Amino acid sequence: MSDPKDREPFIEVPGDLPGIRGLFAFKPETGAALSEFAQTLLRGSSPLSPGERETIAAFVSSRNKTYFCTQSHAATAAVLVEGGRDAIDTVIDDVESASIDPKLRALLRIADKVRQSGLDVTQEDVENARAAGAKDEDIHDAVLVAAAFCMFNRYVDGLATIAPRERATYEQIGRLLATAGYVAAGAAQAPGAAEGDQ
Repeated sequence: MSDPKDREPFIEVPGDLPGIRGLFAFKPETGAALSEFAQTLLRGSSPLSPGERETIAAFVSSRNKTYFCTQSHAATAAVLVEGGRDAIDTVIDDVESASIDPKLRALLRIADKVRQSGLDVTQEDVENARAAGAKDEDIHDAVLVAAAFCMFNRYVDGLATIAPRERATYEQIGRLLATAGYVAAGAAQAPGAAEGDQ
């Protein structure tokens, strides 16, 4: 696997926007649909908080080695969870020793298996999550976030999108996504949007 900072983007995107933001601007019709999906997935009705769902997104992206998505969603989760970025980095570094709710740990274990193959998830994994307090909708939503982020990660890496290295860039993206959500953020990155809005 090549290091993302050593890769040149495979296609030209408007304004050299990074990561999935550039792909949404490149093809606005699919960008709008995917932004709506991300809004529903990560901010819509769910027993899992937006912070928990963003944590799953960051965790799966880190395991898939997708730098842009890991950093974007870790920064977003950091705004939404107690403990901020340190708490999220601990989960990414070692979910087993992280100081998190046992239910979230069990759901992250399932998410990691989904990332490898949906067929890797076992009845025992589901029962362990239930024993930790997860209900069917918690399990459903964790699996859907994990599966969706495998798609998002492969979309971003499959086109070798721009992945800035500066943490401040991701902190800005994280604040925007945490406060405005995905549809508003998508509108702000459309071609012709004001530079300060991107």
